[in-house]
Amino acid sequence: MSASDSPVRKVVLAYSGGLDTSVILRWLTETYGCEVVTFTADLGQGEELEPARRKAEAMGVQQIYIDDLRETFVRDFVFPMFRANAIYEGEYLLGTSIARPLIARRLVEIAAETGADAVAHGATGKGNDQVRFELGVAALAPSLRVIAPWREWDLNSREKLLDYAGRHEIPIERGGRKSPYSMDANLLHISYEGGELEDPWTEPDEAMWRWTVAPEQAPQTPQYVEIEFAGGDPVAIDGQALGPAAMLAELNRLGGAHGIGRLDIVENRYVGMKSRGCYETPGGTLLLKARRGIESLTLDREAAHLKDELMPRYASLIYNGYWWSPEREMLQQAIDHTQRRVNGTVRLKLYKGAVSVVGRKSEASLFDANIATFEDDAGVYDQRDAAGFIRLNGLRLAIGARRGR
Repeated sequence: MSASDSPVRKVVLAYSGGLDTSVILRWLTETYGCEVVTFTADLGQGEELEPARRKAEAMGVQQIYIDDLRETFVRDFVFPMFRANAIYEGEYLLGTSIARPLIARRLVEIAAETGADAVAHGATGKGNDQVRFELGVAALAPSLRVIAPWREWDLNSREKLLDYAGRHEIPIERGGRKSPYSMDANLLHISYEGGELEDPWTEPDEAMWRWTVAPEQAPQTPQYVEIEFAGGDPVAIDGQALGPAAMLAELNRLGGAHGIGRLDIVENRYVGMKSRGCYETPGGTLLLKARRGIESLTLDREAAHLKDELMPRYASLIYNGYWWSPEREMLQQAIDHTQRRVNGTVRLKLYKGAVSVVGRKSEASLFDANIATFEDDAGVYDQRDAAGFIRLNGLRLAIGARRGR
């Protein structure tokens, strides 16, 4: 008997308390006749999570996990990713992607704690998240079965989900205005998909954005912010030391107040389709700019250039769900090795949707004003040395030209 044919006794469900996962909870018990354990992660999404507990209790769940993972998320996942300056396809700061390996790890841990033989998620068969969750489980607990209801059931519309919830007396909040978008949020970002965004030509409604003011409405006066780094990670803002979660929350506040961090892209999903999405990543945008500013001062040229060459591969690994892969861990060690001397302070200027580096300083700086100066450099740099340097580097070009290449 294969794992997919074996009976399921207990399953750990990644549970938000919303319509989809509430229906999944009941569907699992009906379809598999199993006990369901719910797991809700607090990653700083800004939602009250106790309602999820109450809904799970109302549906008869005996084991309910609601875990505050904000500090772990930023310290062990976001910051290591940012040490690589990772951006997917030149723009996306991987806010959703980097949360999935942590959720997968906790699902696996809870399964071990509760004796569950399966885990379940609410990701659809069209998206990237199913891949990210399931590759994480494969890497961490390959004997665990993964149940993906969206790939099994025929409840493929909101109307069918609501009908199922009504027939099974599943508690669903029907009042209030429902967002037309599919959204995901954590301390790093908030994403929007669906609705009017499915037309790539349509500009997003201004009312959609939640974390950032419109750049046109941002303050008329720029704000200067100093971020201090130690070992490649931010440790203080304007001289005030902050832990990882508090650091990112404050950067979000600062960037959002100045309309920084909005993004509207069409990206290539791992499953093969193109998808249009909008993102708000104010704190991450500030952090990336500041990190590149301090690295420009403290990293050796060739190490910095090689790091930039590796970055797209690293970013793709995270986007595609390979956080727990040996190749990502190998790259992480190389990247972290470069960060030992990435210490110092960067001064940013925030103004109407834009962020600029306007100052940087470090005791580990490789910048030497005596060499770089346009003034008298006698005894420090012999400019005549450049002639031989150019001749040797141009030798192959000259030989090629003489041969008629």
